[in-house]
Amino acid sequence: MKTLYLLRHAKSSWEFEELSDHDRPLNKRGRHDAPLMGRELASHEISLDLIVSSSAVRALTTASLVAKELEYDTEEIVINEGIYEADTPGLLTIIKQTPDNLDTVMLVGHNPEITELANLLSPEHLASMPTAAVVGLRFNCEAWAEISQENAALVLYDFPKNHI
Repeated sequence: MKTLYLLRHAKSSWEFEELSDHDRPLNKRGRHDAPLMGRELASHEISLDLIVSSSAVRALTTASLVAKELEYDTEEIVINEGIYEADTPGLLTIIKQTPDNLDTVMLVGHNPEITELANLLSPEHLASMPTAAVVGLRFNCEAWAEISQENAALVLYDFPKNHI
């Protein structure tokens, strides 16, 4: 069995016009929502073998805040430069290249691709994922190269507004 968590980065700030899109930080709501979602994941006793994040500041900050709540060493987060500009097939390729000795993986990325990937793999249709939303999918297979909608089960779909 393989389990994949897809996490959309938390709400980012548009306050700093001089920053590139890649370098935008989280805003106040994002800094609140990311740890909130981490605590929610922790309440489900989720333990991750690997977190892979986009190199964008907002995604990497989200990954770090969630990781802390899950007691995952933030130094072990793998930054994948390709996630930032990847299309949906590109994200799927990144996941399918995950070493098979890892069973539970989180990918932290951006919309619309993260929602498109969730819908590509989920047997149930999902609306556009809001910021800091997480989708959990469990696959009945032993290799990441074998994951597909046909062997998937949706095990989690959660987002911050569920907890207001």
